[in-house]
Amino acid sequence: MNSISVRALLVRGMLAGLIAGGFAMAVAYFLGEGPVDAAIAFEESHSHEHGGEELVSRALQSTAGLATGVLVFGVAIGGIAALAYCVALGRIGGFGPRATAVLVAGGALVTVYVVPYLKYPPNPPAVGDPATIGKRTALYFLMVVLSVLLAVAVVILGQRLAPQLGNWNATLVAVAAFVVAAGLAFAFLPSFNEVPEGFPATVVWEFRLATLAIQVTVWTVFGLVFGELAERLLTPQKTPAAAVS
Repeated sequence: MNSISVRALLVRGMLAGLIAGGFAMAVAYFLGEGPVDAAIAFEESHSHEHGGEELVSRALQSTAGLATGVLVFGVAIGGIAALAYCVALGRIGGFGPRATAVLVAGGALVTVYVVPYLKYPPNPPAVGDPATIGKRTALYFLMVVLSVLLAVAVVILGQRLAPQLGNWNATLVAVAAFVVAAGLAFAFLPSFNEVPEGFPATVVWEFRLATLAIQVTVWTVFGLVFGELAERLLTPQKTPAAAVS
């Protein structure tokens, strides 16, 4: 793939990420803001400090702040995913540009978010000990790195086994290897249970489901939009047959 195609795919990936961010922003606003407000209300009602100055209003956080954060995130992951797509295209089977985009988006959702999410799910405000935030953050990113490395390893494993086992059986073996390795990481890495006493369990789960819905929206929309854009760029357009005079 030449540099012009890579540049064009990068631009399209960022555009697809921006569009995906717009959809995710709507999901975050309608599903995520309720649990966040409930968590903040719980935190304020149990805080011993009152009357502190609010540097950024809650209204601004839930509108302009939310939009800026989600849209910038969408553009960033769109560019990164487009570069990963350039590496994957033609190397993970006989998939076309659109199917490869969907596979890359699905793989990114599972490895970058779902697997770390299952070990270290996100928490709303007021949940978590401030003294352990550094350790929790480091372990979360460690889980992300491990998940990505495992995904790369199982893709290589599947490619190595395919000539002997066939594509289907090689894929099953590679997926099983990923599940076992991820399970070992889950077992050996420490866990945290820092929900304060009296905190509503429904708020925790609503917040976690909302964050999952946001990520599913981002990667689903990105995969579909970027797949269409990549297909149009990389697939030669058929020209109509010349008219017979």
